[in-house]
Amino acid sequence: MTSKPAPTSSPQPDSAAPPAPAVAFYNAQSYDPNDSVGYLMGRILNLVGEGVERELEPTGLTNAQWMPLFKLYRGCATTVAELARECGHDAGSTTRMLDRLEIKGLCQRVRSQEDRRVVHIELTPAGIAAAQDIPVTLSKIQNDYLAGFSLEEWQTLKSYLRRILDTAQTLQAEKEPHDKK
Repeated sequence: MTSKPAPTSSPQPDSAAPPAPAVAFYNAQSYDPNDSVGYLMGRILNLVGEGVERELEPTGLTNAQWMPLFKLYRGCATTVAELARECGHDAGSTTRMLDRLEIKGLCQRVRSQEDRRVVHIELTPAGIAAAQDIPVTLSKIQNDYLAGFSLEEWQTLKSYLRRILDTAQTLQAEKEPHDKK
């Protein structure tokens, strides 16, 4: 007799189920930006960013600097182009931000031995130490902002946000020119 796996706390979507039909939640005649999911998510992101910057102020890291530093630490990127893509910035602004991190002694540029055209970004020991403290700040701010949510509500919220993200990424991929796919 085999035992069944324990049910999860939130139902998992059936991957074979057809997608739900699109519903027009908004219309131009009654559109109120304050009720827009995009506005609310953007506002939350701004407030989280301000909170993180306030918490990181003693370290000298700005909101524009901690994310690339953390992405380098997590191995999400090793070059300026990769880091710009990961952070959603252009290469020029990423280069200027890296200049500031380099001045602070948190990273350094190292030319590739295999391809001299490629410049890798490496964290210094000070950069590694600074990046290791970022999750503490991120956890504190997000836990503060989620005060009053139950574990189940938190998991449900994340599942809804993932659905929105998946849909947005699918729509974005469909709109990309075919030569980029």
